[in-house]
Amino acid sequence: MFNTLSAEDAPQPPKVLTTPLEIASTLRLLQESHDPLIITFHERNQRFQSYLVDVDKDSKTLSLDEMIPPEGERYLENGEAFRIEGFHEGVRVAWDSNGTLTIGAKDGHRIYKGSLPEEVVYHQRRNAFRAALKLAQLVNIELGGEKLKAPISGKLLDISATGCKLRFEGDISERLQLGQVYDRFIAALPFGSMTTAVELRYLHFEERINTTFAGVRFHNMSGLVQRQVERFVYQLQREARRFDKDDDM
Repeated sequence: MFNTLSAEDAPQPPKVLTTPLEIASTLRLLQESHDPLIITFHERNQRFQSYLVDVDKDSKTLSLDEMIPPEGERYLENGEAFRIEGFHEGVRVAWDSNGTLTIGAKDGHRIYKGSLPEEVVYHQRRNAFRAALKLAQLVNIELGGEKLKAPISGKLLDISATGCKLRFEGDISERLQLGQVYDRFIAALPFGSMTTAVELRYLHFEERINTTFAGVRFHNMSGLVQRQVERFVYQLQREARRFDKDDDM
């Protein structure tokens, strides 16, 4: 049954999401994973960075974090049209905004609040399908081995046939090294634990939420572990398709 993955691993053409449910679900994925957003104003060459801090399907609103560098706010106040682009593990998510955003504050931090976009471009470009886990179903993981003094526990955010994204509480960035291979990665999958070596490809500590995000690539997987990963990705794909069908009813 895992052969279906090979056909679906190919890059897909862009999709245009138009329903509030699709749009809110996709933007919430960017929010929950704390993926950076790039904002470009149509008449300007400069790029600004922000994050989604809130997505509300019912009120059809979203909130963005303060832009970096902050002078982008001046263009926002002028009502200039802009484009927002984010990437979540190989998926490009982009939309245009011609309306103004209201400048406010949340928890003492500056935010920009506005309406959900009417259309969002969703483009899966990664060759390996990467399945995201729902927040209530995040898998416990442990990273250890000879390169670490003590194992580090965290959560699995998403997974593909080639790697996965992880979340750790607190700042562990000084304990890990990019490019390093850690020989004991354990994930408590629903049907049994898997153990393999991984290579650290991405590392970022987000101070405001006291969380470290990491991206790892599976290293020298055995056939057994590869089948476990494929089974789990396939299971997540089936659940996602069933969820989509339920939404269309």
